[in-house]
Amino acid sequence: MNPSERFPISLGDAMYSLRAIRRVKLDPIPDADLRDILDAARQAPNGGNAQPWHFLVIQDEQLRWQFGELYREAWWAKRADQGIHGPGDIDPANKTTMSAMKLSDEIAAAPAIILVCAIAQGAGAMGSVIPSVQNMLLAARALGIGGTITTLHAVVDERVKELFGIPEEAQIVYAVPLGYPQGNFGPVQRKPLAEIASVDRWGNSIG
Repeated sequence: MNPSERFPISLGDAMYSLRAIRRVKLDPIPDADLRDILDAARQAPNGGNAQPWHFLVIQDEQLRWQFGELYREAWWAKRADQGIHGPGDIDPANKTTMSAMKLSDEIAAAPAIILVCAIAQGAGAMGSVIPSVQNMLLAARALGIGGTITTLHAVVDERVKELFGIPEEAQIVYAVPLGYPQGNFGPVQRKPLAEIASVDRWGNSIG
């Protein structure tokens, strides 16, 4: 079967219900579904059709837990850059940050983590990789699988590359944990279009 025929919901349904899923079940993701998700990712538009990407899927439990330790260190290093040095510095009402903090403790439990790498240096390569991740998340959503975009920190970059044999010249752009959601997909809450889009001149609301 052509992978494009395996996605059981429409593109519209996927786009309008896609949201960050940080709490996932332990159930493994079938290899065929992971392959279809990656195949969708490689269909993304990219500069000059250079396809400057490599997708490293982490499934081994021991490797996931080793990565989890590094991810937690990276998450708190990013918070330290913001002047946040512990859970007590985070407003409990900030549900997104609280959820992200919880993910920093639990990311290793995700049945699959995809490291999205750019195999060339520079903003151009990263700009080509980013659309592939949107394709990845939409394909995952169509298969009932959730995920979220996360980043690492320079403090762990070399150790992550060493752990997985990633070439020094590659850039780790994102880490995307995937799994079946413990909660629900959308609907999502977004600002009204009139607040974020203009016609011809900034501030001329699209209405």
